[in-house]
Amino acid sequence: MKYYLIAGEKSGDLHGGNLIRALKQLDPTGEFRAWGGDEMQSAGAALDQHIRHTAFMGFLEVVKNLPSIIRFIRQCKQQVAAYQPDVLILIDYAGFNLRMAAYAKKTGIRTFYYISPKIWAWNQARGWKIKALVDRMFVILPFEKEFYKKFDYSVDYVGNPLLDSIGQFVRNLDFKAQHGLSNKPVIAILPGSRRQEVGEMLELMMKLPAQYPSYEFVVAGVDILPRSAYDRAVQAGVKIIFNQTYDLLLVSHAALVNSGTATLETALLGIPQVVCYKTSFLTAAIVKLVIKVRYASLANLIMDKEIVKELLQTDFTEAKIKKELEKILAGPTREAMLADYALLKQQMQTGSSASALTARLMWDYLQA
Repeated sequence: MKYYLIAGEKSGDLHGGNLIRALKQLDPTGEFRAWGGDEMQSAGAALDQHIRHTAFMGFLEVVKNLPSIIRFIRQCKQQVAAYQPDVLILIDYAGFNLRMAAYAKKTGIRTFYYISPKIWAWNQARGWKIKALVDRMFVILPFEKEFYKKFDYSVDYVGNPLLDSIGQFVRNLDFKAQHGLSNKPVIAILPGSRRQEVGEMLELMMKLPAQYPSYEFVVAGVDILPRSAYDRAVQAGVKIIFNQTYDLLLVSHAALVNSGTATLETALLGIPQVVCYKTSFLTAAIVKLVIKVRYASLANLIMDKEIVKELLQTDFTEAKIKKELEKILAGPTREAMLADYALLKQQMQTGSSASALTARLMWDYLQA
């Protein structure tokens, strides 16, 4: 069979790569093309576009790049039409992928959606649109199956692919030595994977290392961004380690993490964290008007309580970061967080690989 996958950012690329590998187990002669990144390419997909060009965040950035986005959508439609896949597999990336779902519906291409857009957070009415456009939805958060019942739409809960990635990860026991890290406890900084958010995070976070001389701060970098995105870390004399986030977290005592998928990864790896996020005033104002959930971080949403502290927008200040960081370096807050992490992991486990289960369900649906 011929598969076409579309992901627009780093986490989608990671999960897309694992899904391709699982599909190949069932369909060894399958052909794969994609909009994705290095993970999907290494899994065997021929890339039509790389995610380094397609990751836009926030209302202002989307508006500013609207001509490029429109051009990308037109280009993607042309490439899908030329390839004529048996199935289009969309991975998160709602604004772009829902337009591709509408195109696929119009042209008669079967459409699967792996990793639901976070419509439960805002614009919940999109559930009706998804039901109309998407043949099968595969969700990765426990509460999403119940959410879609409001739209009389039956979806498959497949577990969370982050558990697969973490379970398959082989730790580099020489990581600290190879990167010249000291014997001091490490505080990891995960500023995100988009240039705008990295700039917002590092501008403030780089004030902290000088105030914690007994700790070593290290930034988790991603090579889909230009090196200049990390200039503030360089100026502060803080080491940046690219594309080795799991290894960095596993040698860390604590972490400061940009709100997003990385907060759940950090929780599942058992590293105490403070969740941080700041965007433009206009984007924040719009989000505040439309947001439908109590929390920003996935760990809190899944547990339906605040197990990690969220410092968002006006709460994202040097004083508050220091206050919350102190709590997770030692003491009862740290211990309570680690206990909650254990419960979180237990709640998310299904006893099987999310990628393998999703691939099996997709294969069965395609055969039917």
